[in-house]
Amino acid sequence: MAKKRISRGKFTRLQQLSNQDGVIAALAIDQRGSMVKMMQAAVGKDRYNVDMVYEFKELVSQELTKYVSAILLDEEYGFKGIAKKNSHAGLLMSYEKTGYDANTPGRLPDVLPEDSLQRLLKKGADAAKVLVYYNPDDPQDILEKKHAFLERLGDEARSADIPVFVEPIVYDNVITDDKSPEFAKIKPQKVMKTIKEFTKNHYHIDVLKVEVPVAFKYVEGFNENNPVVYSQKQAAEYFKQASDMATRPFIYLSAGVPTKIFQEELVFAGEAGAKYSGILGGRATWFEGVAAYAKGGRDGLLRWLDSVGRDNVEQLNKILKQYAIPWYDIYGGIDNIEVFDINLAD
Repeated sequence: MAKKRISRGKFTRLQQLSNQDGVIAALAIDQRGSMVKMMQAAVGKDRYNVDMVYEFKELVSQELTKYVSAILLDEEYGFKGIAKKNSHAGLLMSYEKTGYDANTPGRLPDVLPEDSLQRLLKKGADAAKVLVYYNPDDPQDILEKKHAFLERLGDEARSADIPVFVEPIVYDNVITDDKSPEFAKIKPQKVMKTIKEFTKNHYHIDVLKVEVPVAFKYVEGFNENNPVVYSQKQAAEYFKQASDMATRPFIYLSAGVPTKIFQEELVFAGEAGAKYSGILGGRATWFEGVAAYAKGGRDGLLRWLDSVGRDNVEQLNKILKQYAIPWYDIYGGIDNIEVFDINLAD
């Protein structure tokens, strides 16, 4: 395998985001509008105050970054969390605008107008994360806009010498309920096509943050009261095929599933031979803490984080220890990487 050339800034920061095994064992709590809705639902709209979201993110970061390699936060609601993260944990920052303009076809992405990757670096970011809604079967004019957007993003990241994590969330224009059995049938091909596209070299994406390629609640044996869409053999094949599509490191997102389900997904992926390099675990790690905070305030959340929350993270770390591979193994191992310096001077 030919040597993989990576700039020093990107290499150093990817290592900062990884644990001692080269695995990205990261926590995600960059939700913005959805975080407000979660808190309002838990405490009641009459009691809700935005300071609750600030404090929740602060305490989650303060307590759980003791046990993870990195944390993903937004600046809008997570600025206190950024300030309180453990110094050993790397920092990813959200760079995209939340949501999309529903009046414009294609769920087009955009970045925060007041930020740039150079500015995120100055704020202490080790990487930027950008979420993009992506349907590989969209009309070509929509695809071209998203491809060009990500090409520009990749070039900006190269210039700033900072890693960029891209989170493509697949959707369909006909089957709009992404929780349905009908969507579950078409999801694997959409995820695979998306991984194949965005691990192409010209995007210069450093890490893909991807969904698991199946809707796990429809997998035989894990479906509980839901219909079976995939046999376990089919699901395992999808995990392996999606992994084999990737030519760059990828990590899994938890996509709002319960803690136990996310753990099962990661074990299943590992047993299927998927070569993932870690996770950005979100609600599967901390969601139940919202209720603990609503009931017991700051002290109640701290108790929950230092018991259940910590256990959630440590269980994920055990699974990653067994199944995840170092991010650099996709390039033939750390000894096959050539680190080079770029000149960022005026």
